[in-house]
Amino acid sequence: MNFHDLFLKPYGSYSTFEIFLEAVATFFGIASVYFSIKKNIWVYPTGIISTALYVYILFNFGLLGDMMINFYYTVMSVYGWILWAKSSEDHIHVEVSWAKSKDWLVAGVLLVLSLFLVTGVYYYKPFIDNSFSMENVNLGLYHLDWANWLDILTTAIFLVGMWLMAKRKIENWIFWIIGDIICIPMMIYKGLGITSLQYLVFTIMAFIGFFEWKKNLKNS
Repeated sequence: MNFHDLFLKPYGSYSTFEIFLEAVATFFGIASVYFSIKKNIWVYPTGIISTALYVYILFNFGLLGDMMINFYYTVMSVYGWILWAKSSEDHIHVEVSWAKSKDWLVAGVLLVLSLFLVTGVYYYKPFIDNSFSMENVNLGLYHLDWANWLDILTTAIFLVGMWLMAKRKIENWIFWIIGDIICIPMMIYKGLGITSLQYLVFTIMAFIGFFEWKKNLKNS
C-alpha cells in the first residue's frame, strides 16, 4: 500500500468537520508535548483541548480504550495543572526527578487496574453499541480485533505515563515512547492517518523529552 492508500484514502468518507476536528486535536496535542519537554505548565491547557476533542473522535471510531484514556487525560490534566502550579516558583516551569519505589508500586497498580477495567468495557461493547440494550446481544471479547487489544494495552501504558508526568517523574517519557510506537500502526488500521502521523511525531518528541529532562536534572 502507498501513502495515499494508508493516510489519504480513508478520509474520502469523512466529513470536513471530522477532518477539521482531528487536525485541531493533533495540533494541540503536539503543542502539549512541546510544552511538556520544556517543563512548561502550558502542557496542561493545550493538552486539555486536544484530549477533550479526541474523546469525541475516538468514540466515533470505536476505540473505547483510547477514548477512556483521553477522558482520563482531560481529568488528570486538571490535577497535573494544580500540582505543577504548586511546585513551580515562577508558576510556569517545574523541577523533575526520578521515580522512587513507592512511585513504581502505584504505577504497577494503575497498570493492572487499567488492563482489567478497559477489558471489561470491551466485554460490554456489544451492549454499548446496541444503544445500551441487551436485546439480541452476546457479551464477550469475541468481537475484538488486534487493534482493540492494542488499544487495551496502550490505554494502560498511557495511564501510567500521564500519572508519572503529573508527578514530574522522568520515567513518564519511557511510557509515552512505548505507547506512541504501538499507536502508529493501530491508528493507520483504524483510518486515522493524521493521528498516526501525530504519534510518529510524539515518539520523536518523547525521546527528546526524556533526554532533556534527564539533562536538566543532572545540571541542577
